[in-house]
Amino acid sequence: MRLTVRDASKLLQVSEKTVYRWINQHMVPAYLINGQYRFNRAELLEWATSRRIQVSVDILAEPEGGEVPCPGVAEALEAGGVFYRVDGHDRESALRAVVQFMRLPDEVDRDFLLRVLVAREALGSTGIGAGIAIPHVRNPIVLHVPRPSITLCFLEQAIEFGALDGEPVRALFTVISPTIRAHLYMISRLAFALRDADFKGAILREASRDEISREARRVEASFVRNAATQPRTEVLQ
Repeated sequence: MRLTVRDASKLLQVSEKTVYRWINQHMVPAYLINGQYRFNRAELLEWATSRRIQVSVDILAEPEGGEVPCPGVAEALEAGGVFYRVDGHDRESALRAVVQFMRLPDEVDRDFLLRVLVAREALGSTGIGAGIAIPHVRNPIVLHVPRPSITLCFLEQAIEFGALDGEPVRALFTVISPTIRAHLYMISRLAFALRDADFKGAILREASRDEISREARRVEASFVRNAATQPRTEVLQ
């Protein structure tokens, strides 16, 4: 779906003037088609989420329809795999190695996946600090994978990733999802898990696959318990 400037302003809850300013400053992903700016819904969501911009819940609407069951972080990691001593001396070579480790359907073009991951990094680093990054594609729909997955790769050596805290990155969580809703869900769940000291500690010390899985399941269980006691909200953080 190609969104207009008016659509984007409503979804981002800002004025059209602000949207045009972001376009002129090359801040927001936009396409000039037949003299009119258009936006991709998935890219706009990812861009807003990465900048903690509050958005309308309407952006989560799936024009194609249909729901894809979303796994928890532990299940997604088991699907995507955890790998150690992965090569890479810079962002692109590290991402290239990660893509080769990823468990993907045969029809997925790995070269294309690498290109979109690199393009996403060009918009701004996915390094979140403390030596961790969460590379993911700008448009979660393009790969046509059946279910969300998270691939965790520990690099042989830490590399400069442009993270805000300036720390080199050693652990990369690569997230792929078949829909916008699943994309936001997995990124949100992973971000929640990484706020847990024990889960994050297991990542920082490169714990075993079994320990990482156990910590992820524990965090997921606590999330379910907490969600059951909290009122539902329609605001994206």
